[in-house]
Amino acid sequence: METLEDMMARLRAELKRIGKDLDNLRRENLTPENEAADVGEIKANATLAYRHIEDARMRLGKVIQANDGGVSVYDR
Repeated sequence: METLEDMMARLRAELKRIGKDLDNLRRENLTPENEAADVGEIKANATLAYRHIEDARMRLGKVIQANDGGVSVYDR
C-alpha cells in the first residue's frame, strides 16, 4: 500500500512533468492553427497554469510536512 508521503511524491513528480510541458509551451515560438489566435493570450494563460502547477507542488510538499509533524526540512 502506498504511503501518504509516497503518494504526494508521486503526484509532485507528475505535476513537475506537466509543469515542464507548460514551460516549454510558453517559451516556444507558437504557430497557431488559427490565424485569429491570440498568441499573447495563449502564453499568458500557459504561464498562469504553470504558476498554479508550481503552487500545487508546493502545497503537496506542505502535506508531507504536516504529516511529519509540521517540521520543515530546512529546520532539521
